[in-house]
Amino acid sequence: MNSQTPIERLRAIMARLRDRQRGCPWDIQQTFATIAPYTIEEAYEVADAIARNNLGDLRDELGDLLFQVVFHSQMAQEQCAFNFDDVANAIANKMEHRHPHVFGSATIEDAAAQTVAWEEQKRRERSERGSGVLDEVPVGLPALTRANKLGKRAAQVGFEWPDVLGALDKVEEEFGELRAEIRDGATREAIAGEIGDLLFSLVNICRYLQIDPEGSLRRTNSKFEKRFRYIEERLRERGTSPDQSTLEEMDALWDEAKQKRIGSD
Repeated sequence: MNSQTPIERLRAIMARLRDRQRGCPWDIQQTFATIAPYTIEEAYEVADAIARNNLGDLRDELGDLLFQVVFHSQMAQEQCAFNFDDVANAIANKMEHRHPHVFGSATIEDAAAQTVAWEEQKRRERSERGSGVLDEVPVGLPALTRANKLGKRAAQVGFEWPDVLGALDKVEEEFGELRAEIRDGATREAIAGEIGDLLFSLVNICRYLQIDPEGSLRRTNSKFEKRFRYIEERLRERGTSPDQSTLEEMDALWDEAKQKRIGSD
């Protein structure tokens, strides 16, 4: 009978995969940089399982994500940098430090107060490290998520519109500048810059209204996909396809899908 705990078994499997004599050639040649994209992908698959409310898939995807942590930890251990236990201890120490109301004598009234205390604790830690306000916001984050974090950090020190109406005005201003650039035949680079400014200002609206911009766009992507599939299905029933149809025909079916609230659930 195998007396190993599940995590011990997983770590042993990872070590075997990386063994220079008996391991897997693919696993052996990997580095932190080559594995990083898979780590990001697995995190997105976890989010997807949650969005679909599929707990069976969530269990499996969490396992895939855990394997990524074990993979990185094994490579670090081979370099005598740190190991899985160090990773686990580091996050355990951080959680205890950032929850003094649970592991210490501090008092927190509710979840909102905890959020404020959490952010204040992180600000103090950055200050102790000599970090700037916008330091340590990972460059590798999805652009909308990073924009949200950058805006949030700046707002914490007062660099912020007084209310959501000011942020809405900024959206309108940026949209006007984009329209002017396109009208005046600006370069693609200049237009791309204005689009970026417009997107950033829209993210600020999301932050004011406590809406996750990534989640909001994911829902719209899903809605678009379902409604376009509805168009394809109706056209297929007519013996045709999108590339054989006019924009007017497809637009009419799009409006039909909207009326039936396809994708709005």
